[in-house]
Amino acid sequence: MLQKIESTATYIKNRIGDFEPEIGIILGTGLGGLVNEIEVEKQLLYANIPDFPISTLEFHSGKLIFGTLSGKKVVAMQGRLHYYEGYNMQQIIFPVRVMKWLGIKTLFVSNASGALNPDYRKGDLMIIHDHINLQPQNPLIGENEEELGPRFPDMSEPYKLNLIEKALDIAKANNITCHKGVYVAVTGPSLETRAEYRYLRIIGGDAVGMSTVPEVIAANHLGLPVFAVSVLTDEGFPETLKPVSIDDILAVAHEAEPKMTKILKELIAGLDA
Repeated sequence: MLQKIESTATYIKNRIGDFEPEIGIILGTGLGGLVNEIEVEKQLLYANIPDFPISTLEFHSGKLIFGTLSGKKVVAMQGRLHYYEGYNMQQIIFPVRVMKWLGIKTLFVSNASGALNPDYRKGDLMIIHDHINLQPQNPLIGENEEELGPRFPDMSEPYKLNLIEKALDIAKANNITCHKGVYVAVTGPSLETRAEYRYLRIIGGDAVGMSTVPEVIAANHLGLPVFAVSVLTDEGFPETLKPVSIDDILAVAHEAEPKMTKILKELIAGLDA
C-alpha cells in the first residue's frame, strides 16, 4: 500500500510541478460547484492517475483540481468513491492517503445526506461532530503500516471541535440554518425503509448517508484534522415519508450548495487563525 501511495503521489507531483496543496477537499453528490470558486492551476482526470480509482457515477466528475481557494492552496476531489460502487475500503480511502503524501495538513469533506432529526429540514446544513459507522468494514482492517499511522488510532475527536465552532459562527453571521449533529454511514445504494429510518434515529443519528466515514477514519489514522458538512437533501421521517429520487436529491443539493460554499470559503480563509 505504501509503495502504491508513494508511486501515485510521485506521478501527480511530476504533473503539478512545485504546487504543494495544504488543504484537501472531498466534494459530495451534487456539490461539485465549489470548484468554480477555485483559481484552478491544474486538473487531472482520475482515469489518468496510476492506481487511482475511477468514480462510476455520472454526476461525479472524477477530477483532481489543484488551485487556490480563499488564499490557500488546495486539492479538491470533484467526485468521490462509494462502497456501493463495488470498491473495497482500501480503494475508497486511497485518495485521502495520496493527498496526505502531496502535503495536505487539513481535510474538508462534504456530502448529501438524509435528515433523521425531526428538527431538521431538507435544504438545511449539518456540520458533523460525530459519526456512527454501519458500513460493513473499517478501512483500517488488515496489516498496519506505521508510516501511515498507529495500529489503534484514537477517535475521541474525529472532527475538529475548533473548526466546528468557527463554522457555526460563520453560519450564524450569514443567517444560514446550520445544525451540529451525528452522521450515520450506511452502504446504500438503496435508500432507507421507514423501519430503518426509525432505527437510525433511535441509535443516535441526526442524518444518514453512504460515504464520508471511511475517509474520515483514514484521515484520523494519518493525523489529519477533519471538518465535514452535510447538505440535507431529503427527510427520513417515518410518519411522513415520501418517495424521493436521485433527481430530487441533486436538485436540493444544487440549491443549498451556495450556503455550504460560503461557510467553507470563510472557514478556509481563517484557517491559520
